[in-house]
Amino acid sequence: MNRKLIKRRGDYKWLIERTGKMLVDGVIYASEDLIGGMDDKVVEQVRNVASLPGIVKASYAMPDAHWGYGFAIGGVAAFDPEKGGVISAGGVGFDISCGVRTLNTGLVRSDIEGRAAEIAETLFHRIPAGGGSTGTVHLGRTGTDDVLAGGAKWAVEQGYGIAEDLRFTEENGCMKGADPAQVSDHAKTRQQNQMGTLGSGNHYLEIQEVVEVFDTKAAQAFGIKQGDIKISIHCGSRGLGHQIGTDYLKRMVQTAPQYGLELPDRELACSPINSPVGQSYLGAMRAGINCALANRQILMHLVRRAFETLAPKANIKLLYDVSHNTCKTEEHVAGGKRRRLFVHRKGATRAYGPGHGGLPAEYKHVGQPVLIGGTMGTASYILTGNETSEALSFSSACHGAGRTMSRRKATKLWSGRDVAKKLKLQGVLIRSKSMRGVAEEAPGAYKDVSEVVNVTEQAGLATKVAKLIPLICVKG
Repeated sequence: MNRKLIKRRGDYKWLIERTGKMLVDGVIYASEDLIGGMDDKVVEQVRNVASLPGIVKASYAMPDAHWGYGFAIGGVAAFDPEKGGVISAGGVGFDISCGVRTLNTGLVRSDIEGRAAEIAETLFHRIPAGGGSTGTVHLGRTGTDDVLAGGAKWAVEQGYGIAEDLRFTEENGCMKGADPAQVSDHAKTRQQNQMGTLGSGNHYLEIQEVVEVFDTKAAQAFGIKQGDIKISIHCGSRGLGHQIGTDYLKRMVQTAPQYGLELPDRELACSPINSPVGQSYLGAMRAGINCALANRQILMHLVRRAFETLAPKANIKLLYDVSHNTCKTEEHVAGGKRRRLFVHRKGATRAYGPGHGGLPAEYKHVGQPVLIGGTMGTASYILTGNETSEALSFSSACHGAGRTMSRRKATKLWSGRDVAKKLKLQGVLIRSKSMRGVAEEAPGAYKDVSEVVNVTEQAGLATKVAKLIPLICVKG
């Protein structure tokens, strides 16, 4: 990275001073090694976001930040509607409400020892995965609207899970303010047969073992012990979310001149929050969030059903479900007073600290679970929000390892079959419909997730609770 535009302001904080059209400073949280590995494009995108109307405090990038469409992936920014603040489709991303759902199972490694192949094969056949994959849930137009309005709550009402699941889901499983009428017919059609599917790319279902506990108080609250088997599901709103992003990116570009918006990057397309386009996007985006919450709820139900035969003693309960591609209305202190802000997190995880009113009663004394996915061959982590992250990043943390190279470059460096064979020797069983997809997601294509998480903790953004390693990974 070109160091001319950044100045070190601490062991893990780098400042991009306000210059030119920037309205606020830029801040990147990273170690020396992580900042050195970031593309110059990250700085450019942090600066571009800092120039958007109504932004408050700073434009942030998390330790796993890398180049994205408009906003850097790992970008966080908050906008004040009373100061002409904007909402950006590029600031949410095309996979609206992509997130992680982690499940407690009541199992330990000895319960599944020697059965990895059987478990992997069963899950591979019961969990629809892959680009364009379809599931067993088939929706008509009315049913699709019901999903977009009801989220995971709709899924539970249809028999996909239990009411208790909703308490441990972000927004209690249903995002208020969703407006299915603002979602195009094309987007709805794309989703009608994709509910309860993983999709492709970096999405997965993973069987994991807890190998280290760092915070015993939080671990106890979350139901985590060393040796536990957990299941993590990483996916989002599938074709519907992507189509919403595509549709509104075009609308925002077309209407920008009438709102006097000069876009430094077409992919940074935005509209004033209080404008007709801004309100329309908010309704559609919130519907996309509900689609993702329902999707992960259905997938959890499929996992439960599979384990009824795979491991009858399993007691699968939801630890937590949290998204990392959203814009949420939240209250934060900025400019010396508490304000109602629209917080964009693109490849960044919400990290509420202890006492926050939006948390389940069981977690209020320790903070929100922050679920960080790794790669097929490395660790994942569970963190918790803390008291300092609100002031540092609007209660935001990293979301994963963060790519270091494109998928195309990864396929030139690795063969999917070779990656799978190597991981099997390391004790990780991979099942995927696409060996090309395995190559694209090779562990070497990502940053060191342990360093990303350590920096996240050292910077004060969240606190480590537990480290998990993959045993089985089902991918598209």
